[in-house]
Amino acid sequence: MKVGTRMARRGSNTLFFAGLLGLSLPVLFLIFFPLGRLVTAPTFEDLVHAIREADVQAALLRSLLTALGAALVSLVFGTPLAYLLSRRDFPGKKLVEGLIDLPIMIPHPVIGIAILGLATRDTVFGRILEWMGIQVMGTYAGIVAVLTFVGLPFFLNTAKAAFESVPERLEHVSMGLGAGSLSTFFRVTLPLSWRGIVLGMVMCTARAISEFGAVIVVAYHPMLAPVLIYERFTAYGLKYSQPVAVWLIVISVILFVAMRFLSRPVRQW
Repeated sequence: MKVGTRMARRGSNTLFFAGLLGLSLPVLFLIFFPLGRLVTAPTFEDLVHAIREADVQAALLRSLLTALGAALVSLVFGTPLAYLLSRRDFPGKKLVEGLIDLPIMIPHPVIGIAILGLATRDTVFGRILEWMGIQVMGTYAGIVAVLTFVGLPFFLNTAKAAFESVPERLEHVSMGLGAGSLSTFFRVTLPLSWRGIVLGMVMCTARAISEFGAVIVVAYHPMLAPVLIYERFTAYGLKYSQPVAVWLIVISVILFVAMRFLSRPVRQW
């Protein structure tokens, strides 16, 4: 009787997981086949010719450097906020957390329009930028601003989770031994959470490097890789845009491999 019951349960589990697999296949196909077709469409000669073009090299390099710039801005200004959210409760905290996630949901051309609207001479902030000699429209500063806007939520949420994984009792022990809050942060909390913070930077970079909608509003030039892909598609069609898109995918894959590597748990001996 027990053997029959066990076999029935095993068969039920098999059918259940087979059903899950069947329902998952459309999603996997939706991801795999368009990207697979895109990657295999250009010939090797097309890819080599594309990467040898100065415009393609410059656009890819700009995309990578500006995305890294956005990640560095997020690190400097986002780390304090992530730590504060992980350690303190205060009135309006849920509102702040909701605002942090808002850039994920806002249509990205709206982000570009909002940033340009903030930087006009009609606003106090815009006049301050003008006094400092900083322009947003068509500049690297504007590009980094919009890339930080779209990538910051990924850094903040990942860094916050990393800080939350560090037991507060370790910080209390450090401060009980005479260390100050700043010293405890740099000697205890940061070394124990660095993997999550670096992971957040990688996620921020990966998200920023693919941004198109906000960038094209703020700065068509200097041209980033997504904008170059769009320009070549509208002007020449798929044949001339696909090789550049493949190279951008290669960079994105490298970033996500690094993300997966950093997110692996450290082996405890």
